[in-house]
Amino acid sequence: MFRRFLVAFGFVIAAAAVSAQDMRPAPEASSGFREKHVVVADHQMIVAADPLAAEAGREMLRRGGSAVDAAIATEMVLGLVEPQSSGLGGGGFIVYFDAKSRSLETFDGRETAPAAAKPDRFLTSDGKPMAFPDAVNSGLSVGVPGLMRMLEDAHTRYGKLPWADLFKPAIALAENGFPVSQRLATLLALLKPDDFAPAVRGYFFDEAGTPRTAGTILKNSEYAATLKSIAEKGASALYEGPIAESIVAAVKNAPRHPGDLTLADLKSYVAKERPATCVDYRERRVCGMGPPSSGALTVGSTLKLIEPFPQVQGVDARMSAPALHIVAEAQKLAFADRNRYIADPDHIGVPSGLLDAVYLDERRRLIDATRAMEKAEPGFPPGLAKKTFGIDATHEVPGTTHVSIIDGDGNALAMTVTIENAFGSRLWASGFLLNNELTDFSFEPVDANGDAIANAVAGGKRPRSSMAPTIVLGRDGLPEIVTGSPGGSQIILYVVKNLVALMDWGLDAQQAVALPNFGSQGGPLIIEYSDNFIWPAFELTSYGHVISRTTMTSGVHTIVRRNGHLEGGADPRREGIALGD
Repeated sequence: MFRRFLVAFGFVIAAAAVSAQDMRPAPEASSGFREKHVVVADHQMIVAADPLAAEAGREMLRRGGSAVDAAIATEMVLGLVEPQSSGLGGGGFIVYFDAKSRSLETFDGRETAPAAAKPDRFLTSDGKPMAFPDAVNSGLSVGVPGLMRMLEDAHTRYGKLPWADLFKPAIALAENGFPVSQRLATLLALLKPDDFAPAVRGYFFDEAGTPRTAGTILKNSEYAATLKSIAEKGASALYEGPIAESIVAAVKNAPRHPGDLTLADLKSYVAKERPATCVDYRERRVCGMGPPSSGALTVGSTLKLIEPFPQVQGVDARMSAPALHIVAEAQKLAFADRNRYIADPDHIGVPSGLLDAVYLDERRRLIDATRAMEKAEPGFPPGLAKKTFGIDATHEVPGTTHVSIIDGDGNALAMTVTIENAFGSRLWASGFLLNNELTDFSFEPVDANGDAIANAVAGGKRPRSSMAPTIVLGRDGLPEIVTGSPGGSQIILYVVKNLVALMDWGLDAQQAVALPNFGSQGGPLIIEYSDNFIWPAFELTSYGHVISRTTMTSGVHTIVRRNGHLEGGADPRREGIALGD
């Protein structure tokens, strides 16, 4: 009873630290929790952010398609029904397990900056960073879309069904119409027509300027025509010809700050296959996307830092103050290194030793099990080419989607794709929105000391990402967990929480995704507003943590292989669904 009183009293203390900024809903704020239950299947499973999209993917699985086939069909529908989060105008990453070779690899479809981009791209004439909204809603923010090249490369390697067949569900929905979801309607209601380029205003708003409401049947003949062209000609139909020309025109004629994207930029885009980045944790192998994503390195570093601490392990540790403290302290250290060192490896020498065991042992000694550190500084990992990386000035916002799939042959796919901000740059070309991915670069190319920032803008460079599609291999070497989430830089927090909930606290797939979100990106301990959980706030403040309570709208989609079955969990904060056979 005394403990309950302290917990309740802790809320008073925590509330005093909440600022007006903390109280505002995020642009991608959820309309509330939706009650969901774990889905169990014996053969195959897909978890995606919209029922129509998930059904399109399951249709491909039922026809004998691979996880890649299902992912393509799913994403083509997501780009239509969830345009605020992803689509043809964006990019993403795939982590793929091939059951035949029992091997893992990753596909990098991250957007690139136009060749003409310079480090001062987002500086004003007086040398100061542009206001973030001004940069986002402009032609300057648009990178070369990488999604279709990535999907085509993955299909060439691992597809089973004909390429053109994968587009049929999305084409039919675009031509015949689909009901506007509650989430899309809610987000549109926060905006006004002038927030979008003229070409798209009539799609999202009626003639009176009223946003489309939930249940409205929306058709997109332009998108259908674009998909038909890609289905017939392959990804090149987007990177050359009329569709490419419409992308360049949209960027060049942007109402605010026209951009410099060219046809040559589009034609020269290449998606890349990269080795997976992995760490061992709890006798499992946790694998994800390496640079230019910071996801796998930061998730992996956090897990390795917390692994020896008994405070995190076991059912009794679940959401306890000692466990949350240790996880948050580890995240502070991991984010300090992330922010300083991780960027596009084709342009920057990312240190090779960020996951080195000796280095992590050294970093772990900075964690005090009884007291929060005031600030975590980056370390000096092995393989550091120089010690003058600048202090980062990158601002990330949430606007992404995640798909998890295990097919009937045991192949597994974790795919996170994005157009960055909600509705991207709000520019429109050939029936789809264009990304604002270049605002994932640091707006300032050098820090106050004059040191170059790793994630500064450069022509052809890929901005750093926090997307963390993850596949965990079990003790038998086969996929045990497939997971990932949208959520900007907080993606890393959501994935860590999910993995700890599954591997340390023994929760099922749905329990893990529904668990309240928490973590630290180097500053305060962020905890999610939740009516379903009483936070151990007093205990956390007693460690010295500054508590920030805020909206943390994750969209974690997880599949767990357990006891011969597949468990599917869809985040209750969004409209996702798990479908299995």
